[in-house]
Amino acid sequence: MSSQIVVTNLGKKYKRYPNRWSRLIEWMTFGRYQNHQSKWILRNLHFELEKGESLGIIGVNGAGKSTLLKLLTGTSNPTEGNVQLQGRVAALLELGMGFHQDFTGRVNAMMTCQMMGYTHEEAQELIPKIKEFSELGDYLEQPVRVYSTGMQVRLAFSAATVTRPDILIVDEALSVGDAYFQHKCIRRIREYRDLGTTLLFVSHDPGAVKSLCKRAILLDGGNIVRDGVPDTVLDYYNSVIARKRSDEEIQQVTGDDGRTMTRSGNGKARIIAVDISHDGGKTARTFLVGEDVVLSCQVEFAEHINDPAVGILLRDRMGNDVYGTNTSYLGQKKLIVKGGECLEFVFSFPLHIGPGNYSVCVAVHGGDSHLEENCDWWDCCLALQVVSGSEPSFVGIASLPVTVEVSTL
Repeated sequence: MSSQIVVTNLGKKYKRYPNRWSRLIEWMTFGRYQNHQSKWILRNLHFELEKGESLGIIGVNGAGKSTLLKLLTGTSNPTEGNVQLQGRVAALLELGMGFHQDFTGRVNAMMTCQMMGYTHEEAQELIPKIKEFSELGDYLEQPVRVYSTGMQVRLAFSAATVTRPDILIVDEALSVGDAYFQHKCIRRIREYRDLGTTLLFVSHDPGAVKSLCKRAILLDGGNIVRDGVPDTVLDYYNSVIARKRSDEEIQQVTGDDGRTMTRSGNGKARIIAVDISHDGGKTARTFLVGEDVVLSCQVEFAEHINDPAVGILLRDRMGNDVYGTNTSYLGQKKLIVKGGECLEFVFSFPLHIGPGNYSVCVAVHGGDSHLEENCDWWDCCLALQVVSGSEPSFVGIASLPVTVEVSTL
């Protein structure tokens, strides 16, 4: 299988001028007089993507995600390195990018198709399909300036994906708009991916990245800091955005069972033990659907923390979040903890989830979430299995107490 996208030593640098005259003087003197600062947005990027592979690109705002996509689509030129793409590319970048606000939706759709390489006649034939998928109706004949942001997304996505491309590049524009159309877009992306389209997908939604992509890249400071399966990369990303101090440490260790465990925090508190047991107190790793369980966490506090909270998170085998809560959400009274103390936190709940394999994450933090002060975040600290019991058969991840009644009309 040949590589469809090859990125080699890719870098992008911008110039920052103290004022507009400095830019003009540099241009008029053919660069002999320079008064600017260079800012590298991306540097030394290397990766390849095989035909049909799906790659999620994640990172905090300013990490260089959108700049990378612009370089890949040719809307911006690299300062160094090069990009090689094979096949027809369809891209949905920044909202409204490439649209002329005074032209109608139909005319903008025509221009989008022609920029993708279709002739005028071919583009004309594709307009009915674009209109059908976008569900814009008569608005297709109205200027784009009267469109809402959600309507612009409908038009942009429908035009870019009216036929299956060899390479599909999607930026975060899909986060704008209604949930119905987002789900419709995700179905089309998944359909094209399954048919062999190579996918590059940028999103802050971890569920979408895990669902659509088999591989993920984490950008930080313009560099690739992690490249691997989405679950592991997103765990590391979660630790990166929680890190508030330079002395926080992020560790990833592969256990005997092959799971990669991510752990981060500032060390003010440390989780020393996590266990899950039957409601009667017997430790176990296999439970029945709907069974009452007890999850206990022992935490040692190295120093005083202002009102610490302890949280738990269940994830399925794909790494998708199933359920999470913490002592703050549950209304636990304010804790006063001194350095050197050790406390045990016990969560009791019924496993109203479907059969399958799950992992448990535990965190200690200040405030309502780990984003405020991450003391210790421990991903995949233990695994458990849920099996069918005496409940009626069902499909899905949630076990709901459903009843049914039938009556004659």
